[in-house]
Amino acid sequence: MNTLKVRNFASENAIYMVLVALILGITLYDPAFFSVQSLRDVLIQSSTRAIIALGVAFVLITGGTDLSAGRIVGLSAVISASMLQRSDYSNPFFPDLPELNFFIPVILAVLAGLIFGLINGVIVAKFNVPPFIATLGTMVVVLGVNSLYFDIEPNNSQPIGGLRPDFTKNLGTGFIGAGNFTIPYIVLIAIAVAFVVWVIFNKTRLGKNMYAIGGNIQAARVSGINVARNLIIIYAIAGSLYGLAGVLEAARTGGATNSYGNMYELDAIAACVVGGVSTTGGIGTVPGVMAGVLIFTVINYGLTFIGVSPYWQLIIKGLIIVVAVAFDMRKYAAKK
Repeated sequence: MNTLKVRNFASENAIYMVLVALILGITLYDPAFFSVQSLRDVLIQSSTRAIIALGVAFVLITGGTDLSAGRIVGLSAVISASMLQRSDYSNPFFPDLPELNFFIPVILAVLAGLIFGLINGVIVAKFNVPPFIATLGTMVVVLGVNSLYFDIEPNNSQPIGGLRPDFTKNLGTGFIGAGNFTIPYIVLIAIAVAFVVWVIFNKTRLGKNMYAIGGNIQAARVSGINVARNLIIIYAIAGSLYGLAGVLEAARTGGATNSYGNMYELDAIAACVVGGVSTTGGIGTVPGVMAGVLIFTVINYGLTFIGVSPYWQLIIKGLIIVVAVAFDMRKYAAKK
């Protein structure tokens, strides 16, 4: 009986055990990794990725996928950065644009993400296009839209810089506290988003419908759930989260280009799968997604910290993804 309990505990908490093992292993190799600064760096790098992964989790739990996430992040980053440059910057995106209220470009950028998420939802729900194909098409369209916007006169595809300090500090590099006891604003925003998403997943009708659709879409329809409406809402929420992540990424890095967000969707999908979100739909938790994001951030940051080649990091990440999906498919087969 005790052996069975241990096995169940290990199975249910494997993701967290892997995270702890990674941190301990890197710390044993180089104790300097286990420091407040390293922890802060890992959390900062995880923040925008976590918000993207939470958006992707909405879609994966319904049994779909979203390949447009990264490109929506890039579009939102460019939109917000282009309207929040310093007035004295030598190469302004909009030379005649007056200084806008801080929130206006942020809202416009998030709204752009929501609109493209809404388009994804309509294509999937109303036209019955498979999510892979629908979001693949949207990904290409968003890249084109972003590139056209990025190339307008007088910018001509030049990297956007010179962002206003109220933007970069409030959302990207600012923090509360003093000394070693500081918490970056961007981390607090990610935590707040994770809490809101947890509430949606666990305490709302939309969350219950989302799991029902992912578990068995035909049964969901028979039970009276408006599948199309719920899917449209879910994709729209996901798009708005990508938009928010794009804004935060521009604030964190102090600039933007149309290449921002490239391949972020694959990292987000990988983090979700490693964090226990089922590729077949109907299963997934917010803590699991956050742990999955932290695992990949620890791999990237930690292995770079101890001097491991980036090529080895790719191999390790790939193996983790394959093993996670293999375990997921075994669980699905056992349920069948």
